[in-house]
Amino acid sequence: MERLDDMSGGWEGSDRKSRLPSNWATIRRKVLDRDPVCMLCGVRPSTHCDHIEAKTDAHAEDQLQGVCEPCHLQKSSREGLAAKRANPQPGRLRPQEPHPGMR
Repeated sequence: MERLDDMSGGWEGSDRKSRLPSNWATIRRKVLDRDPVCMLCGVRPSTHCDHIEAKTDAHAEDQLQGVCEPCHLQKSSREGLAAKRANPQPGRLRPQEPHPGMR
């Protein structure tokens, strides 16, 4: 079962937990009751409440879906990678140095 302190989806620096509404447990329960089977694979039971659109504060029930842990981890990983690709960080901050034996 998903714990509130694991809400970041593995994204470093996430403040998702602090942005959840005070009635999150109730919303989460309603979504999991509505979607007893994972909405992504359609096979495993739903154990996580997933924001359909990544990294949003859309906590309305129609913006959430019940998913299983493997699908949630995979979806979060895919979304995190897409976010990194959309905002690439610079590689090396200094020019590459020549090999000492090649000077």
